[in-house]
Amino acid sequence: MNSRTLVILAAALIIVVVIIVAATLLFTPGQTEPAFQAAVAFVEAAARGDDAAALALVSPAIRDAAAAGCPEGSLSACVDAYTPPEWGDLKSVVFRRATPDGESWDVDLISYYAANRGASGVCIYARMEPVDGSWQVTRYAGFIHCADPAWRDISSNPDAPNSEP
Repeated sequence: MNSRTLVILAAALIIVVVIIVAATLLFTPGQTEPAFQAAVAFVEAAARGDDAAALALVSPAIRDAAAAGCPEGSLSACVDAYTPPEWGDLKSVVFRRATPDGESWDVDLISYYAANRGASGVCIYARMEPVDGSWQVTRYAGFIHCADPAWRDISSNPDAPNSEP
């Protein structure tokens, strides 16, 4: 091969790589997707005891379930009860991955706790659906160790631990 052929092949390879990278960036949602941000905001609000903020991010069915079944009708109290007190307070929650389902998203989050708990991940699932230009949690589950067998297929498991509604 002569040098001209090598240059053409190199240019073609670079173009293919650029197209692949561009397509990946275009079609892969990032952590800044509003549905993912809303899922993280819900867990953060509920974990810090901010019922007003948490309730603003959930569906009426979850609000009703919290009012009827949580201590003092507090969604935050229910969320707090999912993790053992010795874990301490929630330190952070981060987006892990998401699966689209029509216009909705099945979002997986990982949280970490103050007393060095959750170092390998406490997993949370949130079903996010668009409602009037914003995103609502219409189902959540988890708050369990990511290695727990109950975590498998949590989005489709009707018996998922800590599931609402």
